[in-house]
Amino acid sequence: MVQHVEQNLQLMTKRAVKAENNATKLKQENALLQVQLKNYKTENEALRSGQSASLAVVKQNAELALQNLLTVITNSRSSIRQLVSGAESLQLVADLLKSIDRISEVSEHGQ
Repeated sequence: MVQHVEQNLQLMTKRAVKAENNATKLKQENALLQVQLKNYKTENEALRSGQSASLAVVKQNAELALQNLLTVITNSRSSIRQLVSGAESLQLVADLLKSIDRISEVSEHGQ
C-alpha cells in the first residue's frame, strides 16, 4: 500500500512539475504577445499621426493580438487549475502517509 501511495505521489509530482512548466511557457508566450500588442499600439499611433499603415490592418492586428491574449489567458487558467489540483492531491497523499504512520504505531502498541 505504501508503495502504491509513493507511486501516486511520484505521478502527482510529475503532473505538478508539468503544470508548472506549462505555466512558465504560457507566461513567456504572454510576454511575447504583450510585446506584439505594444507594437500594434505603436503602429496604431503612427496611423493616427498620418504615417503609413491602413486602419484596417491595424484593427486586424489588434484583433489577432486580442485573440492570442484570450487564448493565453484561457490556457493559463487551465494550467493554474491543474497546478492547484496537483498540489491538493499531493497534500492528500502527505496526509495519508502521516495517517499510515499513526496506524502502524497503534498496531504495534495494540499487539
